[in-house]
Amino acid sequence: MAAYSARGVHGQVVQSLGSRIVGGAVPEGAILDVRALGEELDVSLTVMRESLKVLAGKGLVDARQKRGTFVRERKHWNLLDADVIRWRVEGGAGEELMRDLADVRSIIEPAAARRAALHRTAADLGALEAALDSMGRARVDSADAAEADAAFHRALLAATGNEMLARMDLLLEPGLRERDRLVHAHATVDDPVPSHRAVLDAVRDRDPVRAELAMLDLLAKAVEDLDQLTGRPVAPAGPRPSGEER
Repeated sequence: MAAYSARGVHGQVVQSLGSRIVGGAVPEGAILDVRALGEELDVSLTVMRESLKVLAGKGLVDARQKRGTFVRERKHWNLLDADVIRWRVEGGAGEELMRDLADVRSIIEPAAARRAALHRTAADLGALEAALDSMGRARVDSADAAEADAAFHRALLAATGNEMLARMDLLLEPGLRERDRLVHAHATVDDPVPSHRAVLDAVRDRDPVRAELAMLDLLAKAVEDLDQLTGRPVAPAGPRPSGEER
C-alpha cells in the first residue's frame, strides 16, 4: 500500500494516468488506447506497459484479449493504496475520504487504546514516547508532523500485543498520512501533542477506560480540525463507553 516511488518518466506516467482514472477524467470501463497515450505523453510503449502494470497492481486497470486494456470498476480499486488515496484527494474527494477515515478510526482506535493499556510493554511505552517527542519537535514541518503522528498510532496498535491489530496500520496509515499532511499544513490547527499525551499517560498507567476515553477525545479533536479546514461537519468519532465502564 506504499506510494509508488519511481521517479522520472516512468513515475510521471503512473501519476498522470492514475490521477486521471481516480479523478474520473477516464471513466470506469473505458478502453485505453495504449499507443495513443504513449504518443500523447511522449513515452515509449515499453514505458507505457510498465506503468500500466503498476496501475494494474492498484486495481485500476486490467487487460483482456479482444478487449484490450481498460479501466476497472471502482469496486476493484485498492482504495487503501497510498497513491489512490492521494489521487482521490487531488481529484476533490478529500472530504468524503476523511469522513470514511474518521468512521474507521472510531471503530478501531478506541478499542486499541483500551487493549494497549492492558498489554503494553516498556518497549511500547518507549516507542510511543519517542513518537510524541518527534511530534512536538515537528510542529513547523507538516511532513515531519505527519510522520510523527503516524508513528504514534502505529506504536499504539503494536502495544495491543495482537499481531493482527498491529497490522491495522496498513489500513489506517495511508489515509492518516494524507489527513495529517492537510491538517498540519494549516497553522490554525491546535497543537496535537496534549491529546496524544493523554492517551499515552492512560496507557502508561494501565487504565483501559481512561485510555479509551482519551482516544475518543483525540478523535473528536481530529474531527474538529477537519471541520476548520473544510467548513463542513464530519461524522462524530462515535459514542463514549457506557456509564458502567467509567
